[in-house]
Amino acid sequence: MTEKAEQLENRYNCPVEATINVIGGKWKIIIIHHLLSGTKRFGELRRLIPQVTQRMLTSQLRELEKDGVVHREVYPQVPPKVEYSLTELGGTLEPVLWVMHDWGKGFMDQS
Repeated sequence: MTEKAEQLENRYNCPVEATINVIGGKWKIIIIHHLLSGTKRFGELRRLIPQVTQRMLTSQLRELEKDGVVHREVYPQVPPKVEYSLTELGGTLEPVLWVMHDWGKGFMDQS
C-alpha cells in the first residue's frame, strides 16, 4: 500500500465517507454534472447554476480541483480566461451521477 493510500485509509472510516467528502454538498455534484458535457468557463457555470453565489462556486471548484476531480486551466491573456474541465478521475463519476439521476426521477415520480 502506498503512503498516500495509507493516509486516506486512516482519514476515512469507509469508502462511502471518502466519496461523500469529495462530492458531498449541494453544489459539487451539480458542478460535476455540468462539466460532464465538456469544458466550461466560470461565467458559464454561474449561468448554468444561478442559485450558487460566486464565492461558493469558487470555493467548490477549488475543493474539486484539490481532490483531483476538476482541472483548472488559466490562459495568460487580458482579461484572464479560466476554463474548468473534469479530470480522468472526475469522469469516472459519470455512472454515479446517472444512478443518482435515476433514483431522483423515481423519487419525484412517486411523490
